[in-house]
Amino acid sequence: MLLSVANWTNWAGNQHASPARVETPRDTDEVVRAVKQAAAERLRVKAVGAGHSFTGIAATDGVLLRLDALSGLREVDRAAGLVTVGGGTPLHRLHALLAAEGLAMSNLGDIDRQSITGAISTGTHGTGERLGGIATQVRGLEIVTGDGSVLTCSATEHPDVFAAARVSLGALGIVTAVTLQCEPAFELTAAERPLPVADAIRDLDELAAANEHVEFYWFPHTETALLKENNRPQPGDPTSRLGTVRTWFDDEFVANTAFGLLCRLGRARPSMVPRLNRIVTKAITPRTFTAPSYDVFVSPRRVRFVEMEYAVPRAAAGEAFAAIRDVVERERLQVSFPVEVRVAAGDDIPLSTASGRDSAYFAIHMFRGVEFERYFRAVEQRMRALDGRPHWGKMHYRTAADLRPAYPRFDEFLAVRDTVDPDRVFTNAYLDTVLGR
Repeated sequence: MLLSVANWTNWAGNQHASPARVETPRDTDEVVRAVKQAAAERLRVKAVGAGHSFTGIAATDGVLLRLDALSGLREVDRAAGLVTVGGGTPLHRLHALLAAEGLAMSNLGDIDRQSITGAISTGTHGTGERLGGIATQVRGLEIVTGDGSVLTCSATEHPDVFAAARVSLGALGIVTAVTLQCEPAFELTAAERPLPVADAIRDLDELAAANEHVEFYWFPHTETALLKENNRPQPGDPTSRLGTVRTWFDDEFVANTAFGLLCRLGRARPSMVPRLNRIVTKAITPRTFTAPSYDVFVSPRRVRFVEMEYAVPRAAAGEAFAAIRDVVERERLQVSFPVEVRVAAGDDIPLSTASGRDSAYFAIHMFRGVEFERYFRAVEQRMRALDGRPHWGKMHYRTAADLRPAYPRFDEFLAVRDTVDPDRVFTNAYLDTVLGR
């Protein structure tokens, strides 16, 4: 096990921590030893993956565990489509490992820098009204609990822990292995085009029903959205591949290099943001291409930002979008980053943002270095009025007192926490705020 002392900063640069020490365990046994030693020293323990959460969910002044070495395939059952991987496996590496086995995950978010444990623990999701978040693909977990015990759980083994631990916020222990339900590798055909934002939000239900995956991005200060529809090609459907040059131009130069330059210009000259956004929307051109599923789900994100995302009941999607637009206009904000709108199926996970209900998701962003709190707080106030639930890994200002009514199974989760971590070995300031002590 490698030991070091180092300051920690997340991907967005808005969260910082100075742990007493950083450890890099090489296997589950070393995680057990690290947890037991920390508990004996009365130090808190947190695991960290890619640091892609915008909240302080991974921060600690105790022992920070980097799970990079707990990576790769442990077991593969091709017939059943079940794969067990180390908890520190990055999603972008997992794609390649699964593809080599002829398998793929059914749904993904649009960023794949996270570890599998970080993704499920914070409730990371993709889009598709018939599909849930990544945690709904989990079939088993290996967890090191507060006393250093190794607990394996599934729908039939410690089912109460399994139900809660699929979206655990890191509060129940260190997830050292994850068993996923996969399916045979597949391709998606992506159809992307600009359209009036009024049409996108008006037709959201129709679009969601007609497509396996659909989402749109609205550029504030404009009337334009970018619609993305992703579906599996059917036999006989025409397919097209993007060449290397076109892929680089669209996904690297336009979406990252050029967009990053415009964001920096907007940060320096905020009054120019509406005009710059109109320039961006004019650069959007339709494209259709077919590629392996993970290459369609995921987009490279090299322009850094901070983000808030809220899940509201599907029926409230129109109100939620109107509220965000009203905040931007009423507060006279200059917002260079688009608002992302997605939908997902309800699930049965206590602290999932889609727990018990089909949901629409609204993600708002600000370029790194631009003041965001006024925007985020104003939007949060409106989302709360719509029974919104904040993404656990993204900025919000909620507390346990007002989150409990939003989650009917909140106390069920806390009861599991009391069982597997009664001494709160895995707590930190963020968890004290959103779950209570």
